[in-house]
Amino acid sequence: MRFETAERTMWELVQIHTGRVGYQRGVKSEGLSASPPVIDCSGWARVLLTQAMRAENEAAGRAVFGDGDVQALQAWSDRIIQEIEIRTGFILEGGEVTALSLPRCATIGLKAGEPAWANNHPRSRGITHIVQVVRRPEDDAPFVSESFGSSVSPGISLTPLAQWLALSQWHLRAGQLWAVDPFLLASKTQ
Repeated sequence: MRFETAERTMWELVQIHTGRVGYQRGVKSEGLSASPPVIDCSGWARVLLTQAMRAENEAAGRAVFGDGDVQALQAWSDRIIQEIEIRTGFILEGGEVTALSLPRCATIGLKAGEPAWANNHPRSRGITHIVQVVRRPEDDAPFVSESFGSSVSPGISLTPLAQWLALSQWHLRAGQLWAVDPFLLASKTQ
């Protein structure tokens, strides 16, 4: 099932913020109002998902996505993956994740090293980073949107899915990448 309003909402958010918002660990949606604007990976994923789900609900005139499911996404990267998996019963792991097996708008968590801050905040599966697959409306092309801090192009970026998967091969082979389908949450209320 396609959720055109939700997908279009995520694409519009990506167009507004990509290349214009920096990365800062621990900063959530409130960082989009800062000067200069900043957000971390889980903050960005939940902005995309919650605004998309609310837009879909509004367009349908009913609760396509339940309030409890939307609220459950107000979490860190590992918890977002865990909540979606628990609520939908669906997850792909490591080598199961391919361009063909991924849901249309998958949410992907990965173990991106072992940062010192994670010592005091243990993460489910060691997930320390999260990204969101979004679709370009004109041609349905899949991209990965993420907020990531590094010495090269920090902040919100957009990468074609095939290129992102190629760059993530180490995580795939090591079984340190997990994908869930946030839009399966809709089937609970239908």
